[in-house]
Amino acid sequence: MTEAHVAPNEITYNAAISACEKCGQWQPALTLLCMMPEARVVPDEITFSAAMSACEKGGQWQLALNLMSLMPEAMLVPSDFTYNAAISGCEKGGRWQLALNVLSQMPEARVVPDEITYSAAVSACEKGGQWQQALNLLSLMPEAMVVPNEITYSAAISACEKGGQWQLALNLLNLMSEARVVPDEITYSAAINACEQGGLCAVAVSLLGKQSAGSLNFLVEVRQQKI
Repeated sequence: MTEAHVAPNEITYNAAISACEKCGQWQPALTLLCMMPEARVVPDEITFSAAMSACEKGGQWQLALNLMSLMPEAMLVPSDFTYNAAISGCEKGGRWQLALNVLSQMPEARVVPDEITYSAAVSACEKGGQWQQALNLLSLMPEAMVVPNEITYSAAISACEKGGQWQLALNLLNLMSEARVVPDEITYSAAINACEQGGLCAVAVSLLGKQSAGSLNFLVEVRQQKI
């Protein structure tokens, strides 16, 4: 663009930073963000969110939170995507307290959490061994009119399993069926590990059979679609 004497604008920079974000290239994303003032281009909410997401994918949760703290100075309001990137960054860094702190800031900012927000926060609690916090977040979702998905349930089940709460883990698996949420491989693995803790060999074998049957049905559906 420089050779063609074409000046980049915010759309250009946003597209370039988003490209870096999708590849988890947080250093080039931050470099582009730092170049914008010199090019007399003002970053917007999309710019910061994409840069934060790049940092989150690159495991740089501190940088993601730092970028978010700079947004008010730039007269920018974080969106749900921005908060999700920050919470996901905390989750990857194993900082469950920070994840919950960011989540608690959303109502004051008038930003509504979605299933991605809660799933990331529950996963953060799971990695931090905080099964009570994970279940508390899961219980708050209906009141917030957010429907838990397989990621949310899987993280909560894994949190209970790691906390030695095998009964609660199996109860959550039953709730998934009632809510018509299909368990995935991670869900079954956590539930089977919970059965091991409770000495429930028969239940573990039954779950393994259901997991295998689910995988087989998925392959049949894919084959039918190809035909």
